[in-house]
Amino acid sequence: MLSGKTVLLGVTGGIACYKAAELASALVKQHCKVRVLMTKNATEFIAPLTFESLTGNPVAVDTFDRDRPWEIEHIALADQADLVLIAPATANVLAKLAHGLADDMLTTTVLACDCPKLAAPAMNTRMYENAVTQDNLDALRRYGWEIIEPVSGRLACGATGKGKLPDPERLLEAVLHALTHRKDMTGLKVLVTAGPTREALDPVRYLTNLSTGRMGYAVARAAAARGADVTLVTGPTELPRPPYMAEVVEVTSARQMFEAVTARSAEMDLIVKAAAVADYRPATVAENKIKKTRSGTDLSLPLERTDDILAWLGAHKRDGQVLCGFSMETADLLEHSREKLEKKRVDLIAANNLREEGAGFGTSTNLLTFLTADAVIPLPLMSKTEAAHQLLDELLRLMGM
Repeated sequence: MLSGKTVLLGVTGGIACYKAAELASALVKQHCKVRVLMTKNATEFIAPLTFESLTGNPVAVDTFDRDRPWEIEHIALADQADLVLIAPATANVLAKLAHGLADDMLTTTVLACDCPKLAAPAMNTRMYENAVTQDNLDALRRYGWEIIEPVSGRLACGATGKGKLPDPERLLEAVLHALTHRKDMTGLKVLVTAGPTREALDPVRYLTNLSTGRMGYAVARAAAARGADVTLVTGPTELPRPPYMAEVVEVTSARQMFEAVTARSAEMDLIVKAAAVADYRPATVAENKIKKTRSGTDLSLPLERTDDILAWLGAHKRDGQVLCGFSMETADLLEHSREKLEKKRVDLIAANNLREEGAGFGTSTNLLTFLTADAVIPLPLMSKTEAAHQLLDELLRLMGM
């Protein structure tokens, strides 16, 4: 996904340097050219040879290195860069960057870069929370830097708190978000639903389905990567909450999802209903755990219909708003999906058959067919990320964009 891109990875002196090595490897696997710049303090934690072995490129440390005297190296590196990422970023280097100080190879090069810049602070909690550090981070944000917030946990110094460098997967996602997609959805407000709902039977049990939320999360991430302001309404899942969301609303039941969606729908330009919402819930919820009947007779469970969120959205859709629903079937895919498209007055149905290999719950792939008022568009088997972007392409076409 990063083929043809060059990332300048700045590594500063902190124990989290080992995560920067993992990130460099992950970037190379995305066919990215990685040029690493290290402070001298960073070389005390990890050898430049590690990064040279992972990236296949020399590591820059010394501003006055005479190995290539025919070029001013920090300017040459700045000219190559599509993106700068400082990870880990110490308080000292953040202070230098915030005030335009350039006294080593890393800061001198970054000062000459006019590409997107990201910094991932990593330090002791009290250092991070210090007002001076926070002022420096605010200054960097004003200058256009994206700050990847540290996470909380046990730090190398033994303290527990905020200051840990995020995992390489999170750092890679930040790079992908910045570099991989045109921002053709900038200014659009998008609502995505994802995951299952749970309908309580008693304090112990609930009715649900096998949805993992992967498809809905993929759509939300893809829309955010393309510049949209994304609100994600999610049922219970094991997935990490995706970054770059304008809002993440966590719900449990179909009723909670209905209320969350309908309260926000009027302001949305595009709504993608990818959640697997329960069609029925228990008519009553027992206050205590339901016990087996002493007579040995079977339990009868009365059910009632849940709110039909997609039908409500179709009935209340405003002019210019585009509505997309999902349809998972086990038979007669096109017939059932066409009926859903027309009955619920939506603009596009993304349909798949649970019985098709690669299209079921919990998979990393999907096999979708798009149905609109005037077209049936079958897609080949692809990753859910790819399918999400294909879906957004079609929805933008329907929006006239």
